Amino acid sequence: VQLVESGGGLVQPGGSLRLSCAASGFTVSSYTMSWYRQAPGKEREFIATISSIPGITNFADSVKGRFTISRDNAENTVFLQMNSLKPEDTAVYYCFRRSGGYWGRGTQVTVSK
Repeated sequence: VQLVESGGGLVQPGGSLRLSCAASGFTVSSYTMSWYRQAPGKEREFIATISSIPGITNFADSVKGRFTISRDNAENTVFLQMNSLKPEDTAVYYCFRRSGGYWGRGTQVTVSK
């Protein structure tokens, strides 16, 4: 099992980014997949999750209405679309498979002028 995040970077407040989590060794549609983030000096926190079929989603209150989670079964990839980004969204973002407790290495998102 391997999870590889990408798509992070520097963005201005109000901007958007789309993070990708490319999975290998298993089929993403068969598992609940989640995104977490960890800001400097803070604990890792839950952001969003998408269940296995039928793909029910859930979000932390802090990102609800701004972030969406989706998956592409053909690419075996999970996405996190982040809109209306705020400086407080700055963190390392991690992909997570709950079954077995697999984490990716993370991708840095910095929201700043």
